[in-house]
Amino acid sequence: VQLQAFGGGLVQAGGSLRLSCAASGRTFSSYDMGWFRQAPGKEREFVAAIRWSGSSTYYADSVKGRFTISRDNAKNTVYLQMNSLKPEDTAVYYCAARFGTGGLSGRQYDYNFWGQGTEVTVSS
Repeated sequence: VQLQAFGGGLVQAGGSLRLSCAASGRTFSSYDMGWFRQAPGKEREFVAAIRWSGSSTYYADSVKGRFTISRDNAKNTVYLQMNSLKPEDTAVYYCAARFGTGGLSGRQYDYNFWGQGTEVTVSS
């Protein structure tokens, strides 16, 4: 599966952005999807994941209550709604897919496919 993330941009602290990740292929609904991010000078970290069916989600503590991951399998798209953005949310955001077996994972090495990143900058 090929993934393409978009929707990043510059936003003021407290604002909102919605990222989208479009997937090619007819098996999108078989994959758990995740969002990760990498800030300048830091390692890539987990943000959120969603089950292939959309029935369960999993968030990093740093974004819980502010970010919402969702998906539309009919459109082969996963979303990340980001509210109450903070300067520390500034990063390149990546979407990723993994075969939907076992529980949801926050480990990047569990993901099989990656999209290119989309940059989010939050100004103070």
